[in-house]
Amino acid sequence: MAKTPFDLKGKTVFVAGHRGMVGGALVRRLAREGVELLTVGRREVDLRDQAAVSAWFAAKRPQAVFLAAAKVGGIVANNTLRAEFIYDNLIIATNVIHAAHLNGAEKLMFLGSSCIYPKLAPQPLREDSMLTGPLEPTNEPYAIAKIAGIKMVEAYRSQYGSDFINVMPTNLYGPGDNYHPEYSHVVAALIRRFHEAKVGGVKDVVVWGTGTPRREFLYVDDMADACVHLMKTYSADELVNIGTGEDITIAEFARVVASTVGYSGTISFDPSRPDGTPRKLLDVSRLAKLGWRASTSLEDGMRLAYRAYLDESRQAAE
Repeated sequence: MAKTPFDLKGKTVFVAGHRGMVGGALVRRLAREGVELLTVGRREVDLRDQAAVSAWFAAKRPQAVFLAAAKVGGIVANNTLRAEFIYDNLIIATNVIHAAHLNGAEKLMFLGSSCIYPKLAPQPLREDSMLTGPLEPTNEPYAIAKIAGIKMVEAYRSQYGSDFINVMPTNLYGPGDNYHPEYSHVVAALIRRFHEAKVGGVKDVVVWGTGTPRREFLYVDDMADACVHLMKTYSADELVNIGTGEDITIAEFARVVASTVGYSGTISFDPSRPDGTPRKLLDVSRLAKLGWRASTSLEDGMRLAYRAYLDESRQAAE
């Protein structure tokens, strides 16, 4: 049953998806909480395998679960790997939430995504706008899987009294991001493109789309801090947006990335590439009332993200 404040100290805490950007940030943040951290790699337990997940939960019996495991990617990945995005994300959520329930987890947090909101929902996006209109077509399979996970958490709270909660992070960036040239999110894609252009002496960088969509960007370690804060202090049916409450056009953002990387060439745009949703800004008033605000500025976060990209690229080359 719900219990707040929920003291993490001394608890066994499972971070599902610890090798991803979000899970990695949660692991870093939980190091300050005095928890017994549980992680498991895909080779040991594939979270899409119900029997394997059930057996692992029965053996380890984590007291708290952060469900950050997901198949993720940018517009191209979402639009190309549509079957994988709906299947993998549906089955991961189903297996982990059900196993947590069966094995007596005291608390679970499901991490959704701001793409669950309708394409043309009023801005900024309030938590109650979910399921009020059609989704953005390019990432509809991923969004539907995430909505199913949210509804599953709500159902287990309702039927079993499980202390399971939902949070919705905005666009994230930082250490551990995916820099794939086609399948990455916009921040990682632009860091890589501007860095390679600087190193290669390329005079013009082409950014996908028109540059006019507006996006909100949150440094991933801020997101992890918000998740730990909510895990300890929040217990209710309503999902909670996690963001900065501020947005920027993709064109403006591209200039921030270019400046961070030290690229001094020109920037142009390719309107034949998809823009995605025209605007995506989260209403973070509920989060603010719960006592949390983002503390890392976009400029500071980008410097940290670029440093992480250089470190990770160096390690990959060794």
